[in-house]
Amino acid sequence: MKPELGTPLWGLLLLLLVCRQGASRVGPPEDTFFYGTFPRGFSWGVGSSAFPTEGAWDQDGKGPSIWDDFTRRKAGSPPGHGQAQGPGDGYKAQEDVGLLRSLGVSHYRFSVSWPRLLPTGVRAEQVNEKGVRLYSDLIDTLLRDNITPIVTLNHWDLPQALQARFSGWQNVSMAAYFRDFADLCFEAFGDRVKYWITFSDPVTMVEKGYETGVHAPGLKLPGTGLYQAAHHIIKAHARAWHSYNSTWRSKQRGLVGISLNCAWGEPLDISDPKDVEAAERYLQFCLGWFANPIYAGDYPQVMKDQIGRKSAEQGLDTSRLPRFSRQEKSFIRGSSDFLSLGHLATRYITARSLPSRLGPSYRNDRDLVELADPVGPELGSTRLHSAPWGLRRLLNFAQTQYGDPPIYVTENGAPQKFYGTQLCDEQRIHYLKGHINEMLKARKDGVSVEGYTAWPLLDTWEWGEGLSERYGFFYVDLNDRNTPRYPRASVEFYRRIMAASGFPSPREVESWHAKALETCFVSTQMLAAEAVRGPMQMVTEVVVPTVCALCVLLAAVLLVLLLRRHG
Repeated sequence: MKPELGTPLWGLLLLLLVCRQGASRVGPPEDTFFYGTFPRGFSWGVGSSAFPTEGAWDQDGKGPSIWDDFTRRKAGSPPGHGQAQGPGDGYKAQEDVGLLRSLGVSHYRFSVSWPRLLPTGVRAEQVNEKGVRLYSDLIDTLLRDNITPIVTLNHWDLPQALQARFSGWQNVSMAAYFRDFADLCFEAFGDRVKYWITFSDPVTMVEKGYETGVHAPGLKLPGTGLYQAAHHIIKAHARAWHSYNSTWRSKQRGLVGISLNCAWGEPLDISDPKDVEAAERYLQFCLGWFANPIYAGDYPQVMKDQIGRKSAEQGLDTSRLPRFSRQEKSFIRGSSDFLSLGHLATRYITARSLPSRLGPSYRNDRDLVELADPVGPELGSTRLHSAPWGLRRLLNFAQTQYGDPPIYVTENGAPQKFYGTQLCDEQRIHYLKGHINEMLKARKDGVSVEGYTAWPLLDTWEWGEGLSERYGFFYVDLNDRNTPRYPRASVEFYRRIMAASGFPSPREVESWHAKALETCFVSTQMLAAEAVRGPMQMVTEVVVPTVCALCVLLAAVLLVLLLRRHG
């Protein structure tokens, strides 16, 4: 029997107590490492997104996206912030499939660029056939190497033309334009693509794009813009799902879902009911915001209550949170074949009443404070501390809340703490090992986790952080115009995990670790040698011949002058 949707507060408290005590339902205690393997058919992969990876924004008929416009407007920012540079301009899709093959992945998750296929965003106006061929060729290459393509339709890069003409996701007409774009993708690639993700991490997209303005399109509409954008994105997702379900599913037999990123929210004091309630609010404002309408037909009740109360206290006649009509609720409910979860970190949550006079704000609406894990190791970002146990709890929470759907972890990764050519990324190895092991424990708990995507394949331009954070398995030398790729130690370690589909024994896992570090030390030395060899090669191939030629020329001139003088 499946659990009821919308677990009440006591359900969250019970889940926390059971997890902390290591009761039989959730397997071994969280502070111990669990050796075991995933079932046959579990899917392993890596991912990427179009804008940071592809570059070439004005080539082969592509139109600009909101991120192309946003980064150009921020071109005066300090290095690493708002500069649209990265491996994109050296985009080598076919060669990068070779990296996937060397990794031994089951699948590759990538996004298609809406403005690369539809330069104005509108299918009726123009379809860029060069863009269609680019993705079609990539899909064919993946399939020849037995790598399953998982395609994300929108990873934040809305066509700039739609933003300029209709105010982007502030306008409900985006839902219809997105459905037309999705239909083009289903028609062009659906005979070979069987897994579709409509949107990737829409919470971050709307909060940073329409609330704080630190991401494209850079709008600051606190307490209103992000709720409006989210409302229209949910409708767009449902339209795409229904279009696939009614037109394409019977012929193509694929699946359509949405990828939702959320940190786990742990009560700072589990014995304090206010902190437990705050942790529940945190999860509902993060995961439930999009998942609850899709699985239950409406926003979480706590969101409606909180935002409605705050809106009234701020003198508004209606809630800042939009409402779905009865027909829309029915249309949206059930519009997902699987649930994709992204998870990067864990937060401790404590209750704090934030006065409404502070003004409309998503953060203030929640009445809570987020704290990083004080004992978790810091990674290559001040935003992230490693606390892998949060992934297991998030998976159990999602299973309980949404009726035991098939779950795919579609984004999990961490940047390096150092910057440069150091390839021995031991921090990332520990991060991967811990999070994958907690996912294995969740499988033992009974959660239907069907696949895992580590993030990302390559170092890329990291959105608002520019080049200051590097998440990739492969280091990309951006000082070389050929943008060569070099494997970090985590490549070797992740390859071994995938080959064994888990952690067979302590001895094997230790040997993987040693082998990964041994390999990266050699690679780092070779890369350092290449850094020296480059200038030396220029000296031998360019400078020396040039100097010799000048010497010969000078000698000839002196000889001519000498002969003239002698004559």
